[in-house]
Formats: sequence, C-alpha cells, structure tokens
Amino acid sequence: MLRYMTAGESHGKYLVAILEGMVAGLKVNPSLIDAQLKRRQSGYGRGGRMAIESDRVEIVSGLRKGVTIGSPITLLIANKDHSIDRLAPVTCVRPGHADLAASMKYDFNDARSALERASARETAARTALGTLCRIFLAHAGISLRSRVVMIGGIEVRQDNRRLVRERIDTARHSGDTLGGVFEIEATGLIAGLGSSVAADRKLDARLCGALMSIQAIKGVEVGIGFIAAREPGSHVHDAIFYDTRKGFYRTTNNAGGIEGGISNGEPLMVRCAMKPISTLMKPLASVDIRTKKPHKAAAERSDICAVEAAAVVAEAVTAFELANAFLEKFGGDSLSETLRNFKAYRKQIKKF
Repeated sequence: MLRYMTAGESHGKYLVAILEGMVAGLKVNPSLIDAQLKRRQSGYGRGGRMAIESDRVEIVSGLRKGVTIGSPITLLIANKDHSIDRLAPVTCVRPGHADLAASMKYDFNDARSALERASARETAARTALGTLCRIFLAHAGISLRSRVVMIGGIEVRQDNRRLVRERIDTARHSGDTLGGVFEIEATGLIAGLGSSVAADRKLDARLCGALMSIQAIKGVEVGIGFIAAREPGSHVHDAIFYDTRKGFYRTTNNAGGIEGGISNGEPLMVRCAMKPISTLMKPLASVDIRTKKPHKAAAERSDICAVEAAAVVAEAVTAFELANAFLEKFGGDSLSETLRNFKAYRKQIKKF
C-alpha cells in the first residue's frame, strides 16, 4: 500500500513530501510535477505569496536515472520566503483558522507556531506527491480533472467569468474573502477498487476523508450527494443495462461511480465545498491570547479566493487514494507486475 508524509512550515526553508510504496519501474518527469505546482498557484483571487514563490520540485531519493526503484521517494520544494524565525508573533487569533485550537493543544503563547504548519502552503507538497500517483494511474488509463462550479454564491460558467471576477474584486476591496464549490472527475476506473466488506477500505469513505483533510474544505459529496436524500429511489439509483460489446453499463451516474464502497466502472464524481479563507483584511473580533483582552484578529498575507487552487490540490489527493486502492487490488512491486495483474483482471471481468 501507499503511504505518505509531508513536513515543513509555510515560511520554513523547504516543504518535504515522502511517498512510500510506489512500484519500481515508473518513469518520472519532474516537469509534469512542476506543471501541477504551477496550476496550484493559479486562479483569480490569489494573494501576494504567489508573486513571490515559483514552485519547482527537487527529487532527492527513490529514483535512478529518472525511474522509480521501489524505495521511498522524497520531494523537496524550496520556499523563497523562509523568514519563519524573523516573523512577528501572532497573539490575536483568527476566527476560522487553527490559531486558537492548535495553540491550546500544543501550549503555545504565540499562534505563529500553530499557523505555520496549518497553512495551506502545505498543500504544495501534497500536490507534488499526488502528481506521482497521477503518472502511475495514467498507465492504467485513469485520468483526473477538476471544474469550479461556484464561487461566492455565483455559478461559474463560460459566459459569466467576468461576473465572477467582479465578485472577487468586490470582496478584495471590502477586505473580505470568498469560498466556493468544485468537482473532481476521474475517468477510466475499472469496477472493483475499494471494498464492501471492510469499513476502512471503502473507496468513498477514504476519498471523503482525504478531501476533507485539505485546508478549508468543509463538505464533500459523492455523485448527487445531498440531492439523493430528497428524491425517491426510482429517481436516484442508476439502472443497469447489458450489451454484448461493452458489458454492463448505466445511462446515469447519480452514484458518482461508487456503489457499496466499490468503484462500479462509471466515472468517479466528487464535489467539495470550500469555506472562505480565514484571514480577513478587515478582521473580525477576537481575543489576544496573552492578555485575554478583546482585539481584532491578526491579518496575515493571504488569498481572497483560492477555490481553483483547492481543486488542483483535490485532484492530487484523489489521485493518491485511487493509486492506493489500485495497488491494494492488484499488488506488485514493479510497474510491469502490477499492470500484468491489472490486465488479467480486466480480461476476467469482460467475461463476467
């Protein structure tokens, strides 16, 4: 199985990601990782940090001549702004952020020590390791994409991009922030990933937990999600058909590609709700954790809206969970062995 760990603070010297369990024999082009890191830095409404950083990955272990060798893969992303030891203390904690809860948990009287790790800057590391998983999944014909559905209460369409930007500009000028909704689609999945017999291996449970771990994500739904709670079963469940050429298929995908915790062969469809960024340029009321006196919350350098960036991170997080489920199902220590097992299974279910 795959495991990962990230390390590093928002204004530390490096972000680090270590991925363990990736098969040997996978050719890795670092420029593919850099391209995803660049996507993560894009989007209208991003803050000043994006003008400072230009993220690039350095792979320092786990590869030989650009090919994985089965050992843990270590990825480094340097922070140009690594001023962590020079930054002023933060004592006026921000509502909506980890400042207060983490300071209480770890006994800090300076929330800087809490917010440095809780910052969404950490997601650059997850985007990098998730891209390794995307490269692996592509060998099985699995691809991922994301789409922003809503920002600040406005549906995002091709014909109203200007309106959405104006909404973000209004928030910027008023010292406010905006959240939104995005969706992730994974195509090319084969039926059989996940489990219906073990709670901790249910694919939808793992995906939802992983997506909720992304900073500022407050809700996740698979398929039509909460709409299914309002409709009768005859309007919700996806009727099953059979064709001698393409086998079992469905004409709808309300389940979002997962039934009973197992992928069913249809595209995976997941939506995430992102809250507005916690740092406001016109701060809310708070308390100074040292003096216990009322005070306006701290105002850190921050984004106005990062929904597009969060969608890119969510693609990476989804890629990791799918790659993990794929390796649990098909095993193997090398890419050739894993793909051989996969092809045998695909041949088997075609005869079902």
